[in-house]
Amino acid sequence: MTQTPTITLIMTGASGAQYGLRLLEQLIQAKCRIYLLLSRPAQLVINTETDHHLPGRAAEIAEYFTQLYQAEAGQLQVFEREQWMAPIASGSGVADATVVCPCTTATLSAIACGSSRNLIERAADVALKERKKLILVIRETPFSDIHLENMLKLSRMGVVIMPANPGFYNRPQTIEDLIDFMVARVLDHLNIAHILQPKWGSNRG
Repeated sequence: MTQTPTITLIMTGASGAQYGLRLLEQLIQAKCRIYLLLSRPAQLVINTETDHHLPGRAAEIAEYFTQLYQAEAGQLQVFEREQWMAPIASGSGVADATVVCPCTTATLSAIACGSSRNLIERAADVALKERKKLILVIRETPFSDIHLENMLKLSRMGVVIMPANPGFYNRPQTIEDLIDFMVARVLDHLNIAHILQPKWGSNRG
């Protein structure tokens, strides 16, 4: 019997909160165990870009998303940014994969430098040192030389750099289609089955 993966999902304050929220919903539907981390700017962006109005505390956020996405009891855990006793602060409790979606270039820089000043940065640092999959969904344009150098540095370490660049070959009709394109690519790299988007060539004769 295949064990469902544990995924750390980190949302930072870049525009594109919809990507992270849709990914969270899909991970819950896939029965993954999820560790969720939200930066303070991420909470502000979610409240600005969406109809959600998140509570302030981690336990209340966990209850909110558990009810919203109908997660199973204990499936979703939300940690505070300074909760150093969280399992993902140590290599002994590292998740199977970590995704930062959306990822600010400030978070990109902190990960590239190994700053570990809070649990968000520490979780990514642990994923790196334990050689676990780390996916960064960068949401910025244009990129400066500094951004590109940080991405190259992390890519050489095996990090998947996945800028939020939706494709159009499936002829998207809605904003939701564009969001699903990116979320589908993340799920592909996590080896999690989905039906959000057809595979390339599957809808062509």
